[in-house]
Amino acid sequence: MAGTRAAELLAVVLAESADGTDLPSRLLSACAGTLPVSGAGLALMTDKGPAGTVAASDGVALELEELQFSLGEGPCVDASRTGRPVLQPDLAVTAPLRWPAFASGALSAGIRAVFALPLRVGAIRLGVLDLYRDGPGPLGAGELREALDFSDAATLLLLHLQSADRAAGPEWGQISPIDDRAEVHQATGVVSVQADVGLAEALLLLRARAFAEHRPIGELARDVLEGIVDFRRGYEGTEDGRT
Repeated sequence: MAGTRAAELLAVVLAESADGTDLPSRLLSACAGTLPVSGAGLALMTDKGPAGTVAASDGVALELEELQFSLGEGPCVDASRTGRPVLQPDLAVTAPLRWPAFASGALSAGIRAVFALPLRVGAIRLGVLDLYRDGPGPLGAGELREALDFSDAATLLLLHLQSADRAAGPEWGQISPIDDRAEVHQATGVVSVQADVGLAEALLLLRARAFAEHRPIGELARDVLEGIVDFRRGYEGTEDGRT
């Protein structure tokens, strides 16, 4: 249950927003400005993993969310799965063994610490609030309490946006992810047919190839949909789809 501090944080954000369209960004700005972190990201989560990035305070935070979606691993994935905060004050020490692919990308992006806080209502996964630092170091006890208050405020915000126009809106109501995962989901279906595997394995194949080729998974998904990349034999044809 969200406490008084979380309600206060959300009330400030609501009061400062003219039309309500920038609420997630304002909450992340307040979070990054209050806590000793370099930036923050807010991601939607489902039982299958990351579903989209709602907002990011800066480009590095956006890259953090993109990495975790593309690879299917990382602090936010584990936090959502377990329902417990995943606190990584020194990624260079702990991440390579736990998330080898994620660690490589995160450290290359200049991320040295990540604190992933799950956003849940009971057993229902809503999202994850990700905080990052460009230098190693833990959050103090008081700082962690404040971070958890911000995560409670983020939970209230997602519930508010989700219910604002649920009857007339899409699955997430008025929540509009800033990254469109539709192409990835469509490409997963294509790969499933081409490789004759289930959807979960097809997504793993997409992620593995994107990682091996050092390219965004969204870019690879577009090539699959356009017929440039085919997973039946793993070949890559010309831009018009011919071999």
